Amino acid sequence: MIYLIFYLVAIVAANVMTASIPPVNLGLFIVPTGTFLIGLTFILRDLVQEYWGRKKTYLFILIALVLSGVFSVLNGDSLAVTYASALAFAISETSDTEIYSRLKLPFALRVMWSGLVGGIFDSAVFVILGLSPIGAGFLPWEAVPLAILGQVVVKSVLQLLGAAVLSIPPVRKILQQ
Repeated sequence: MIYLIFYLVAIVAANVMTASIPPVNLGLFIVPTGTFLIGLTFILRDLVQEYWGRKKTYLFILIALVLSGVFSVLNGDSLAVTYASALAFAISETSDTEIYSRLKLPFALRVMWSGLVGGIFDSAVFVILGLSPIGAGFLPWEAVPLAILGQVVVKSVLQLLGAAVLSIPPVRKILQQ
């Protein structure tokens, strides 16, 4: 149950952070602050799925999507950002869920691979539809590739670190309790 609560809180917190805290410049990369939590949400979603199963996980993804949308509206996010966030979330969480379900690998590797793919989808869809001139226009076209790449790098590093921690036997034993 605790993973589910952390998952839902992390989704909402990531949206609030993205809307209220300016992006971080990491060298050439532009990274919305919520990105640092989104990398964690893929790991938490996998833990939720491990405990509750695939079908119930889709219910929790829907609940998270609704919560995310409500908080976007309450934050005064533009329609483009709210829509892009919701679509990116739906695509990335679905891809993460389905990849995690189908891989026949140890737990930590399923978490890593499913999260890497989910993070790529999440980054590309959100930046292109929400932040580029197609969406809210926060980023000019020439900044879009660096914004996507920055998010992918941060989420990938978090996925790799999370998978490494999850592969440690005492950690895995604690998670199974």
